[in-house]
Order: sequence, then C-alpha cells, then structure tokens
Amino acid sequence: MAEQVILRFDGVTFEYIVKKPILEEVSFSVRTGSKITLMGQNGAGKSTIFGLIKGDLKPKEGKISITNGATIGAAPQVVAPEDFSLTVEDYLAKGFSPVPKNIRSLIAKAMEAVNLVLPLDRPVGRLSGGQQARLLLASALIGAPDILLLDEPTNNLDKEGIDHLLEFLIMYDKTVLVISHDADFLNCFTEGVIYLDARNRKAETYVGDYYSVVEEISRRVEREQRKNAQLQKMIIDRKEKANFFSHKGGKMRKLAKKMREETEELEDDLVDVRHEDKTIRPFNIPVQEDLSGDIVVISSLKVIKNYEAVEMPIEKRITKKMHLLVTGPNGIGKSTFLRSLIDGSAEGAKIAPEVKVGYYSQDFTNLDFTDTVFESLEKAMGDRDDVQELRSVAAGFLITGDLMGHTIASLSEGQKGLLTLARLVLMRPGLLILDEPTNHINFRHLPVMAEAFNNFAGPMVIVSHMDDFVRSLRIDDYLELGKL
Repeated sequence: MAEQVILRFDGVTFEYIVKKPILEEVSFSVRTGSKITLMGQNGAGKSTIFGLIKGDLKPKEGKISITNGATIGAAPQVVAPEDFSLTVEDYLAKGFSPVPKNIRSLIAKAMEAVNLVLPLDRPVGRLSGGQQARLLLASALIGAPDILLLDEPTNNLDKEGIDHLLEFLIMYDKTVLVISHDADFLNCFTEGVIYLDARNRKAETYVGDYYSVVEEISRRVEREQRKNAQLQKMIIDRKEKANFFSHKGGKMRKLAKKMREETEELEDDLVDVRHEDKTIRPFNIPVQEDLSGDIVVISSLKVIKNYEAVEMPIEKRITKKMHLLVTGPNGIGKSTFLRSLIDGSAEGAKIAPEVKVGYYSQDFTNLDFTDTVFESLEKAMGDRDDVQELRSVAAGFLITGDLMGHTIASLSEGQKGLLTLARLVLMRPGLLILDEPTNHINFRHLPVMAEAFNNFAGPMVIVSHMDDFVRSLRIDDYLELGKL
C-alpha cells in the first residue's frame, strides 16, 4: 500500500507586496513519515512555506491541503523578545488552550527528547543560546505533532546537542520538514528535497540524500549553462546573417525576416539559469586606525555552574591583531560574557576607550528591526556619507536595491546575517565580537567569511560551534570556559 500524502501544495501563489510574488504556482506533496529538506537561497521563500503550512499566512491563489486535520508543531529560529520574561514552564505551556492537567509530564517528556535539563521556573531570557535552541525544539515536540517543522534547528547547538537531535529525528516516525544550512546534519537523515528557485519562484521535488540532490542540481545548472552558451552562439550567428540579408533585395529580405523570427524563438529557449549557487563576493573588513596596546583586558569572568553564575579569576589580554576563540558547552555563559563585555557590565573585563566594536549577535538583537535596510547600513557608516559605497558593499552581500526599503523585521534570518556582515564592513571596527556568525548563513558563503575574518587586521573574539568553520580560521589564543 502506497504511503499517504499528508501535505499538498497545489498551485500556491503568495506575495507580501502586491504584484511581487515570493512563491508562484508552487506545487508539491509530502508523504506521511518522510523527512524532507526545504532548500533554496536566502529569501527564496522557505520560511514563507512554513508560515503557509502553519496557517499564519494565507495564499493569494492555490490550495494547501493537510490530510485528516494532521497536527503541526513548529520550532522557530529564535525566541521572541516578548517571551523572555516567561518561565520555562510557562513558555512550554503557552501552546495549549486550555493547559492540560498533565502539563508537567508533557514538559518532562519534551525536555528529555531534546536533552534539556533546567529548573522550570527559570526565565527564558536567562537561558544561553544553546538552551534556548533546545527549548524551541521542545516547544515544537510537546504536542507530539503529525508534521514537525524545524527552522535552522542546529543553530546554537553544541556537538552533543546536534548528535542528540539527529538521533531523535532518525527515530521519529512522523513527518519532518527542515530548513537548515548545515549540510552534514541534513545528509544524515534527509530522504528528499523541495527546492525553491528564487528566479521563477516555483518548487521542484528531488528524492535522495542531501549531498546527492545538491550534486544533481549542480549538474543541472551546468547543463543549463552549456545549453545557453550554444543558443547564444546560434543567436549571434542568426542576427549577423539576418542583418546581412536584410540589405539585399527580394527573397533575401524574406529570408532575413525568417531568421529574425528564428532568433526570437531561440531567445525564448534560453534557460533562466538559477542563482542559488551565487556566493557573496570576497570582502575585507577595514580596521579602525591608530589602535595600539591592550584592546581588551580580562581579569575575571562569570561562568554558569549548577545554574548559578560563578566569578572566576583569569588573566587574558587581547592586543591589536589577536584572534581569540571562546569555547565551552551550551549554557556555560559564552554569549552572556560577550554581551556583558560589549555593554560594559562585565566587572572583570573591559574594552579600551574609543574602540569601535563590530558585533555579530546570534539573535540580531543589536539591530533595530524597525529600520529599513538602507537606514541600518547608513547608521553603520557613522559620519561618512557615501551612498555609492553603501550600495556597492550591500550588493556584494546579495542585498539588492529592491531590499533597501524593506524593514529588517521583514527579512529572513539569512538576509539579516548578510546585512550584519555588510554593516561590519561599513563600520570599520577596531574590535570584532562574533557570536555564532555562521548561524542562518548558506554554507557556500562560509569560505568567503573565513577568509575575511582571517584577514581582519584588528583583534577578534569569536564563539562558534561549527567545527569545520573554526578549523578554517586563524586563531591565536583560546578562552576555554569549560576548564575554568
């Protein structure tokens, strides 16, 4: 007996802005129990697909069918700031109405599934990035949904957390749709890919593991490019001959007309080659001038032990060209340390006066979400007024003119990440503080980012759980919080 289709999109069109569709006549089906990856470049509509499945968004045209009222659980990429004051228990209970009497039993099972051990009365805002990531997964699982939607689930998870999530997903017997840029993670459990093409705004379905599908798409792109090259050659040849014969008389003019018609047909046959493989341009982050001496001095810092902050003595000095990697398991206080360093609340760690800090926040809370993209880039430039430089830098990060008027709140998480990188270039910082900068970023961009960070002539402090990325970086010193 064939597996039942649990989810179907039939000719679905959706647009946020009138006459500028994100999705256009998208059709695909998902069978019960399958593990599917949503693939496509930043802004192609992956998160929009999730919004349509959940019912948060409504299609302009087409139909979305969910078989027999299947339940849906979704893990967003980040905890909403308005939920920071909720306790862990309240956050996990808020998806129920009314809250069942056995809520604590359900919470315990969900937290066990994601390997999360926390006091239930702890405020969500006091959790580390990794703990929040596991909490988001638990919130999606708590209702044992028939369809599980995971948006960048490995962000902020350490290796132990990723391994635990993989084991869970492989054993999970229900339907899972995942958006992720972690290729190795996807390849471990993906059975198929729904590929969103940002150029024609449609979807294609592929069967196979993630790497096989990526290779198949790459081969298809190469075939399309070869076909286009051949057609372009024929078009040039036809145009030259048509121009030549058009100056002749009689039958030659009729032949020229026929050749022009053939040329138009050939131009219609040109394949609209997809740009999903387009990578950000190589970039350099200029450093603030006239820096010298100790940029950061650390005499003590707080680490989390048994859910309490403990002050630990340490002697660490970060000078002009030093690149420092901060390590430790989820929940030990890495992101908290970076934030306290930036806002000046860390009593035992200080940044030298007048140093301009370029901060990549894992949750983008350093950005004003009400700003337009243009306003945010303009603020990063400070007193400089050079619109040409601003637009040139933005274009290098695939931030096109049509995005400039959009608010940051309307961007995908991947677009926010690229915007943050563009801001760092325009800012010309004296110190880079990077908290999980690979989160939400397409893996094709990572080598370009690594080269730029390695070439940065100023000091850098970075936290990252992506081992392959870290191995590609120039690291001069380590701050291992787990060993303090």
